[in-house]
Amino acid sequence: MPEIRLVNVTKRFGKIIAVNNVSLKIGDKEYFCLLGPSGCGKTTLLRLIAGLIKPDEGEIYIGNRLVNDVPPEERDIGFVFQTFALFPHMNTWENVTYGPRVKALDPEETSRIAHEMLEMVRLHERLDAFPNELSGGMMQRVALARALAAGAKLLLLDEPLGQLDAKVRDALRYDLRKMVKDLGLTAVHVTHDQAEAMAIADKIAVMKKGRILQVGTPFELYMNPQHIFVAHFIGESNFLEGFILDVKSTGSIVELRGGLKIKVNDASKKKGEKVVIAVRPEVFTVEKRGGKDANVLRGTVERVSFEGNNIRYEVRLENEDL
Repeated sequence: MPEIRLVNVTKRFGKIIAVNNVSLKIGDKEYFCLLGPSGCGKTTLLRLIAGLIKPDEGEIYIGNRLVNDVPPEERDIGFVFQTFALFPHMNTWENVTYGPRVKALDPEETSRIAHEMLEMVRLHERLDAFPNELSGGMMQRVALARALAAGAKLLLLDEPLGQLDAKVRDALRYDLRKMVKDLGLTAVHVTHDQAEAMAIADKIAVMKKGRILQVGTPFELYMNPQHIFVAHFIGESNFLEGFILDVKSTGSIVELRGGLKIKVNDASKKKGEKVVIAVRPEVFTVEKRGGKDANVLRGTVERVSFEGNNIRYEVRLENEDL
């Protein structure tokens, strides 16, 4: 099964550095997401892994094989595009059996594989339907079945759920992960949707301007972001600026703008050092009167919004907003 390694990979388009000195390891049978805003380089990185473009610098390995000069058709990959990329003149059965037929597999084996994949994506009753007769969710399921039927052990997905409506997208992402795990594949999934990445990935690489800022599990990225951009992009955060007032073995005291003081469980900074503290909204408790415990911030509630599964409070502190 393929492990993927990128070593100091750079890709330029004219003066634009789309991928900037990226080193990355994606484990065997891992569901890995490349996450970031539009234009951050994540699709370029996926195309480099696929062999659709070549790196200007660095090395790309699939398994133990250096693949910089290996064409896409020799990399044993399946590719699922955002635009589905189905053959419009072929029905569901013909699209799904295309890969096995190109490989000249035995017709009985081709039929067995196609039926298995179509059963897995729950489209075995739409064998004769052409792409223009299917919904967006169904077309993406056909595209996925076609990629899986080709027998590749490495699946590359470029915004595969991006054109689907919210309910279909939410349902399909869980099906997608289950299929990848059931088949023992390695998957690399590009998305700009942090909720999608958090729900589906074993690990996530957060990208910005061609660089990888942090790699970790969804839990690690959410609970321990190492960069302000990561804290902002993964979930929501309140950012409090201040400086280290005192350092003890159990943590530090931070003085915020306006003189408010809070305690943090990080003793790695130096006294007087400027810091930014990221606090997730759900860790706050709103009370009419705060006690004398540490980390009580007093302020005025300026807005309350009911959002279905939660209530959002906007609070004005002295020189700070939450």
